[in-house]
Amino acid sequence: MVEPYEIIMPKEIITLSSSQRLTAWLISLPILLVAWFYLYSQLDNIANFILSLTPYDRSSHLGESIHFFLYDTPKILLLLAGIVFLMGIIQTFFSPEKTRAILSGRRLGVGNTMAALLGIVTPFCSCSAVPLFVGFLSAGVPLGITFSFLISAPMINEIALGLLFGLFGWKVAVLYLVLGLSIAIGAGLIIGKLGMEKYLQDWVRDIHTGAAAPVEDKAVTWEQRFQAGWSHVKEIVGKVWVYVLIGIAVGALIHGFVPEDFMASIMGKEAWWSVPAAVLMGIPMYSSAAGILPVVEALMGKGAALGTTLAFMMSVIALSLPEILILRKVLKTQLILTFVGIVAMGILMVGYLFNILL
Repeated sequence: MVEPYEIIMPKEIITLSSSQRLTAWLISLPILLVAWFYLYSQLDNIANFILSLTPYDRSSHLGESIHFFLYDTPKILLLLAGIVFLMGIIQTFFSPEKTRAILSGRRLGVGNTMAALLGIVTPFCSCSAVPLFVGFLSAGVPLGITFSFLISAPMINEIALGLLFGLFGWKVAVLYLVLGLSIAIGAGLIIGKLGMEKYLQDWVRDIHTGAAAPVEDKAVTWEQRFQAGWSHVKEIVGKVWVYVLIGIAVGALIHGFVPEDFMASIMGKEAWWSVPAAVLMGIPMYSSAAGILPVVEALMGKGAALGTTLAFMMSVIALSLPEILILRKVLKTQLILTFVGIVAMGILMVGYLFNILL
């Protein structure tokens, strides 16, 4: 007996074929792209309109903070969704197995460069440290090359670069990319030359080192790539949006209430100690690039030097305490201290260089 208003349809009618789903993607994506650009262009007007509905205006500290929050929240989330969708598609061309196969057997130098470049486009973060170390070493990837990948993956990830481009322009994004790659490649080369394999934890050092297994190329359709991009948006934005809101809220308070002279005095170019202080402050923290960049934007708006704020951001992303605790499972203290020291020195150099050049 069929209940009232219940509709029964054959499964083959309500299930779209792969070609139909691809057609739906090809029709909807241009529409969504136009809507994305239009909404992005109207963010300031929208923020001003919503602020006008409140008893505050931008001449007050609270009003300026509210406007910053209303403007930056959709701005960061729109950039984040667009970047994650695009990189979700790109990442379908890579996998952990393919990455290990590409890097295994490479010599220092070439291998470090390849590893650092792969770290930008592959979907790994500091939380993947343990399985990545074990997998890479077991596939014959040298220790120094593994470090180049693990430094690059979280610090120069696609979200950081995309948001830097959207917030500060292409020059800052490109300079960050070049200097970040230099840190990843240089640190990996140094660790590789030092021959520090003996400072791996015993259970990791005992892993059999051999050639990477052949990787079977599985055909992936464009419909599956688009679907992967959308899945990345739901997964990643769904995980980080709370941290984004917290970061924007902190940035809004800094933007509205912190005096410019005060911030310039402690994070400006003239304070030589500001870069190492920023690195030390960033290490105990843990955040994604999406969560920390609104704070960076607000600090710079209040007179903080670009190099100092980006050194702070790099230390939060690449030298966070949770990452170090995870790495403790596979590295002995001597190797962890070497890793932290080399990366910290690279970040300090980047901070000072940014402050000199920009």
